[in-house]
Amino acid sequence: MKAIFLIKYGDAKQSFEIRDIQPVPPKPDEVMIKVKYSGLNFADVIARRGLYPDAPANPALLGYDVSGEVVEAGSNVKEFSIGQKVVAMTRFGGYAEYVTTNINGVAAIPDGMNMAEATVLATQACTAYYCAEDCTTLHRGERVLIQAAAGGVGGLLVQIAKHRGCIIYGTASTGKQDYLRQAGVDYPIDYTKDDFYKRIKESGAQIDVVFDSIGGTVFKKGMKLLAPGGKMICYGAAEQMESTKNKLKLISMLWGFGLFSPISLLMQSKSVITVNMLRIADFKPVVFKDILTNVVIMANEGIIQPQVSKIFPYTEMAAAHEYLESRKSIGKVVVEW
Repeated sequence: MKAIFLIKYGDAKQSFEIRDIQPVPPKPDEVMIKVKYSGLNFADVIARRGLYPDAPANPALLGYDVSGEVVEAGSNVKEFSIGQKVVAMTRFGGYAEYVTTNINGVAAIPDGMNMAEATVLATQACTAYYCAEDCTTLHRGERVLIQAAAGGVGGLLVQIAKHRGCIIYGTASTGKQDYLRQAGVDYPIDYTKDDFYKRIKESGAQIDVVFDSIGGTVFKKGMKLLAPGGKMICYGAAEQMESTKNKLKLISMLWGFGLFSPISLLMQSKSVITVNMLRIADFKPVVFKDILTNVVIMANEGIIQPQVSKIFPYTEMAAAHEYLESRKSIGKVVVEW
């Protein structure tokens, strides 16, 4: 089979190499999937830059999620049959024609579901679901701030929050403001022109839940906007990208988070919750399986609508990375085998 290996950190054009390797036979609780689409996530870009401690050493097979069909099943597998269409979180290894993974990270998808869109469900939709449904309970009328609201996870958070009847503030760049309005964001904010903190503060609103994927000073400002009883749910630190190979910027980014005492949080009944879906998949596999099953149901019922921004042939993995890194995408970037 063909697989796309990360061989060098840095610029996407110099980072990848297509190699021929043998597929890995499934263990008793695993299935082998013939991949139709491999998904990209921003964590892949961070790994390509050499900034992701969880990533395997080079030469590395990146890739968190795939869609395709089961071609072989382990001896203990009863719930999947050969030829069944599935979506799977692979926990690396997804940049390949065939992937072998544990069934706790696999869910069957309906025959009518678009397979490229199904790729969205494994990592991005599961992250959004865990943040919005497990880490908190969204109530009708609550004010929710979603950073990077046009991104893969952010866009799905918008849909879930809208389904729950929340009032949504969302940040994105200039070219994505129309998308935010169409998606149901009540107060779109162009972060390239406006300071979201000042905009919300001057309106007199307080935020009940903040979903933050940026970190640093953005996280700190979001904390200041929280109402009593509010929750900050942090599932990323995109500001880390601006700190690459610059220790002063890295220190500034880390300091930007600010310092706060649990006592101050207690007095206002505020919470800070951090999310790393790899840890959930590793240490709470049954929970992850339930989440993945639920997001497939939500997508099938139209509660969430996975969106694919662009499809690249697998031979253009570098271009796919560049497109994702450019922040021009709205929704998922995938490569097709």
